[in-house]
Amino acid sequence: MSSQNSSKINQLLKEWPKGTVATQAKLSKLGISRQLATKYVLHNWIIRIGRGAFVRSGDQIDWRGGLYALQTQLGLSVHVGARIALELQGLSHFVPLGQQEKVNLISDRPERLPAWFRCHPWKVKLEHHCLSLFNRIPEAASTKLDCGGFEIVMSSPERAIMEQMRLVKVNDDVEQAYRLMEGLTTLRPSVVQDLLVNCRSVKVKRLFLWSAETIGHAWFGRLDLERVELGNGRRQLYKGGRLNLKYQITVPAQEELPGV
Repeated sequence: MSSQNSSKINQLLKEWPKGTVATQAKLSKLGISRQLATKYVLHNWIIRIGRGAFVRSGDQIDWRGGLYALQTQLGLSVHVGARIALELQGLSHFVPLGQQEKVNLISDRPERLPAWFRCHPWKVKLEHHCLSLFNRIPEAASTKLDCGGFEIVMSSPERAIMEQMRLVKVNDDVEQAYRLMEGLTTLRPSVVQDLLVNCRSVKVKRLFLWSAETIGHAWFGRLDLERVELGNGRRQLYKGGRLNLKYQITVPAQEELPGV
């Protein structure tokens, strides 16, 4: 191994946060070609976990280290969102019994995650959804998760609950979204307002406003509902439920609401 190539691997290891994946895109920026990366693998300095993806020899990684690479090296819009984002911020304690931990990954634009990420055994159930939920996303609607040595982007509570509501399909989903909303007593009205104005989903906006108003959150009174476009016509969200006349959606009857 030449001194130049040895210098490149030293630079790579210096700039490589432990617990994360390095992609070929990252290596290429440091002047490490695919052929040279293969030599590093043969010398057992790095380990290939899939096409164009590597980990440090002897390093332990989980899905967060993989997501770090997607966000910082490949420029994807994917982030931690929906229920798991609330859970990681201490705002959700609802974990279905007997089920594998589920991690919600949300993309703001259509994109496919690389095979090395999709196929790696992360020991959690990864669900990736391309939602394109907002016309514009305010900076305050994103936050960082400290993973010890590196950070990954995740949704703020205001954005995460709307993402969760976008994923609602059956009655149990509506009830879970309602339970999550119950714990969101400190949402920032300005961020909520901005997201609602830019939200493309009529279903999400109606479900969000109905649940927040029904629960009676103090921040709800500071929203300007006249600026929120709620569309026309009825939406059936809860089968067998009752029609809420204000928001024109079917919802659980009062006695069926979680916690009642």
